[in-house]
Amino acid sequence: MEEHLLLPISLPTKGAGGKTGSWRVFRPVIIEEKCVKCMMCWMYCPEAAIEVKSRKEVPKINYDYCKGCLICMEVCPVKAIKSEREG
Repeated sequence: MEEHLLLPISLPTKGAGGKTGSWRVFRPVIIEEKCVKCMMCWMYCPEAAIEVKSRKEVPKINYDYCKGCLICMEVCPVKAIKSEREG
């Protein structure tokens, strides 16, 4: 199957709102063994804090820009994202 470049409909710029990770109360954590690489977390992240290098790799969360809204956790169809309290 041909691999295509993954682009959301609207591509927010990383850091457009500055580094937002310092005031987060909960952080999302991807459970790699459960991830099916559907990219729903990446698509819905309002801060573009989820990075995808290829569809074959598990997405990574850039905690400098993640504000802890946990939208990624809510949209994950296989519940491969959990929340952890900061600190």
